[in-house]
Amino acid sequence: MIKRIALLTLLVTPLWLSAQVRTEKLLEKGWKFTREDNPEFKTSQFDDTKWQSVCIPHDWAIYGPFSINNDKQNTAIVQDGQKEAMEHAGRTGGLPFVGTGWYRLRFDVPEYTDGKKCTLVFDGAMSHARVYINGKEAGYWPNGYNAFSVDASPFLKQGESNTLAVRLENFTESSRWYPGAGLYRNVHLIVTDDAHVPVWGTQIITTALTDKYAKVKQATSWNYPSGKSLSDYVIVTDLVDHNGKIVATNRKQGSDFDNDLFEQEFVIENPAAWTPETPDLYTSISKIYEGDVLKDQYSTTFGIRTVEVRQGEGFFLNGKRVQFKGVCNHHDLGPLGGIANEAGIRRQIRMLKDMGCNAIRTSHNMPAPELIKACDEMGMMVMAESFDEWATAKVQNGYHTVFGEWAEKDIVNLVRHFRNNPSVVMWCIGNEVPDQWAGDKGPKLSLWLQNICHREDPTRPVTQGMDAPDAVVNNNMAAVMDVPGFNYRPFKYIENYKKLPQEIILGSETASTISSRGVYKFPVVRRSMPKYPDHQSSSYDVEHCGWSNLPEDDFIQHEDLPYCIGEFVWTGFDYLGEPTPYYSDWPSHSSLFGIIDLAGIPKDRYYLYRSHWNKDVETLHILPHWNWEGREGEVTPVFVYTNYPTAELFINGKSQGKRTKDLSVTVHNSGDSLSTANFKRQKRYRLMWMDTKYEPGTVKVIAYDKDGNAVAEKEMKTAGKPYRIELTADRDKIMADGKDLSFVTVKIVDKDGNLCPTAANEITFKVKGKGYYRAGANGDPTSLESFQAPHMKVFSGMMTAIVSSTEEPGKITLEATSKGLKKATLVIESGK
Repeated sequence: MIKRIALLTLLVTPLWLSAQVRTEKLLEKGWKFTREDNPEFKTSQFDDTKWQSVCIPHDWAIYGPFSINNDKQNTAIVQDGQKEAMEHAGRTGGLPFVGTGWYRLRFDVPEYTDGKKCTLVFDGAMSHARVYINGKEAGYWPNGYNAFSVDASPFLKQGESNTLAVRLENFTESSRWYPGAGLYRNVHLIVTDDAHVPVWGTQIITTALTDKYAKVKQATSWNYPSGKSLSDYVIVTDLVDHNGKIVATNRKQGSDFDNDLFEQEFVIENPAAWTPETPDLYTSISKIYEGDVLKDQYSTTFGIRTVEVRQGEGFFLNGKRVQFKGVCNHHDLGPLGGIANEAGIRRQIRMLKDMGCNAIRTSHNMPAPELIKACDEMGMMVMAESFDEWATAKVQNGYHTVFGEWAEKDIVNLVRHFRNNPSVVMWCIGNEVPDQWAGDKGPKLSLWLQNICHREDPTRPVTQGMDAPDAVVNNNMAAVMDVPGFNYRPFKYIENYKKLPQEIILGSETASTISSRGVYKFPVVRRSMPKYPDHQSSSYDVEHCGWSNLPEDDFIQHEDLPYCIGEFVWTGFDYLGEPTPYYSDWPSHSSLFGIIDLAGIPKDRYYLYRSHWNKDVETLHILPHWNWEGREGEVTPVFVYTNYPTAELFINGKSQGKRTKDLSVTVHNSGDSLSTANFKRQKRYRLMWMDTKYEPGTVKVIAYDKDGNAVAEKEMKTAGKPYRIELTADRDKIMADGKDLSFVTVKIVDKDGNLCPTAANEITFKVKGKGYYRAGANGDPTSLESFQAPHMKVFSGMMTAIVSSTEEPGKITLEATSKGLKKATLVIESGK
């Protein structure tokens, strides 16, 4: 991560001194963009005035339109058991990301004078980025997810306007999901002295940690002009806590025997250790002098914490065993596309933490720095992942085409970028790579990549997600890993554990349960890869993929088997692409795997996970909805997800009996086919009334604690006709920076305020004041409506509207109208 000079730093160091030796700014505004392609676009003389004006980050493809012909693939997905090629219409989201895009920017760098260096850092550019400065190629990086830097110094003109041009190209069949397109993450311009700390030039390690003290070691890389040596420089580093108090200081004279590294050691008394519950952060502020002249000042945010994997015991954070309650997440933010937006990322983390989630796997690629920063500050552990392919192809133009030349470079950038971030607790070098089956090739590549991670960062364990348990156990690919990560097939855990020298198992990818929010299918039976005419899946949470299972099939492994160290569920949020099982059934352009839908609205499954992962907080959730006109008298099962052990169900005042979670069910007595079909494992984690019949009215549930005391109750009523619109903002106060967002939940309710769960009304939005309508989504994987148009149909009675600030503070008013409904307005405050 580029280490910004934070406000904390400015409290310690005068602003003029910081600005004098190192400056950094984001290149956000003034860009021009086109989807055309011409080699003349790189030249300074080219006239781009007719191009589209855009701000960075920018995802050109999210604006659509959706089409069955956007990257239609004819292939066999081996991971899904397909043996022959078939058409995949929405595999990558049905959005127009394939092709070429050019970005151009004219910019001045008044700070760039004699004796200075200038560096450009791209947090991510999708993909095959070629960077031109004043008509000359300055850099190339093929991986669209990884950050990279370019030395701009040889190409810049001092005292003149400069031209930056970036050519990006996305190939067909280069991804298995929606990758985004364009300069979709930030671009930084950094000016330093010719003697300076390079990009990602510090490494801070906690070498000892007790309640009374912590020992911290910092290594700082140093670049300097020829004719000089490290002994010409002195480094002075202050470690500062979150209150701005200096807690340790070290001064070190450079030595010619230190390989161009300043190595410093510190002792911090009464340290505040980083954990998900207490995400305390520190800042290292290093000043490097040549004599009395300050040459550079570099700030690094870090946390004091240790991570360790113990054979046969598990994962330990700060010496305490921690079980992973994690989710896998793709990088897109639904209707916002692939851009790295801080408000959208932090909203996701808030929702996941409320569910009880403590970790995110950045599947299947390098994360945006905004995500890692938010996880640092909000307390979310991260498994930082790198590749979906190694040397063997999954898709025709995937990463395998550059793996041999670029894999080490990509791993090095990933690890150096995030090795100081306390939230990152594990590196992941691959996902379901076909090299698993390639004899001894898989284990050798595994060890090679793992060794690179260890070389760059000796403090974190390394894993990978393997979905061929028999193959990787037999060829020792699982044995060479610090942490053997298995994707799915939990029924293999007991057998494989006996053969693993690590004596632990990580569920690196689990569940792949499928559901559509608010959609329920009858009869309620367990189904694998079901397909329906409406291209939806049942929110009774009893449907899954051919290779996967239901949530309880993983819960029970990690509760009952002491060597199982936790799981990462596929997925936390729905994402664009991979509309399994609707591979060739257009329209269907987003996944059904998410615990939370594409609009960021929780599905029923959210409350199942919350009841298990966040047991200290009350959860009491009833499903399905109770508007079933035409099903009167028909069996309509009712499920309750709760953290309490017992509940009683009432329909129109009549008791349907009590249900208690069956703790006699174990991993050992519930894995047979009959138990699976009869929901035996589900009876340990959810309360189910399978024979209830639908009659309009009121469904009520009363929950009881372990002593039989009634402690909570909830009601759900059959809704009347849609009457009005209801708006609720996740935040009603946002920053007037032109980037902050408020996510507004939109509901259609009856005159008594009950959600109308079958409503599909189209809502029209108007935004007045100091903001604008940014995007919207309804969570319907079959909807082809524009995300950006200020109108959309609700799905299962709900959707999300996203309102953005401008750079001018003031009131923002969102107005929502629909024919026949009472309109709604919402005021959001935007300030500095």
